Amino acid sequence: MSRIFIAIALVCFVAATTAAQTKVSATAQCGQPDTHHVIPVGDIPDHSLGLLQVKCTYTKPMEIEGAKSVSTVITITNEVSGDSIRAHGCQVVTMDSGDKVFVSHEGAGTPEGQDGTWSISGGTGKLKGVKGKGTYSCSSSGCDIAGEYQLAK
Repeated sequence: MSRIFIAIALVCFVAATTAAQTKVSATAQCGQPDTHHVIPVGDIPDHSLGLLQVKCTYTKPMEIEGAKSVSTVITITNEVSGDSIRAHGCQVVTMDSGDKVFVSHEGAGTPEGQDGTWSISGGTGKLKGVKGKGTYSCSSSGCDIAGEYQLAK
């Protein structure tokens, strides 16, 4: 009897957790960096560390609880070695409601494109406590973003 109860509780927990996550997707277009600093490391040719900040707008907004993403400011650290780039960054996404969503990301690629993962660590206003995760793929035509989120309970 207790095994049946445990199995039913587990199924209900998994169903509740799955239902609480909502899929999201978006497409962003970023301009040239507002700030861009590059420092050569000096150990091997073409190895440098960089810090940049770039603004992006959405050609296909991400929607979270009825609010749509309008713009993003991304602050990124890059390690560049030849044509290979590893990136880590933090983003502040501004929604049309005025709320903000805080995202971190990491990825790798070349100057022509990068792929990686992102995670939402929180937000403001109606989106306070939001969590999420997903993937992104960027090329010269923009960044495609897909994943899921859930609101704080």
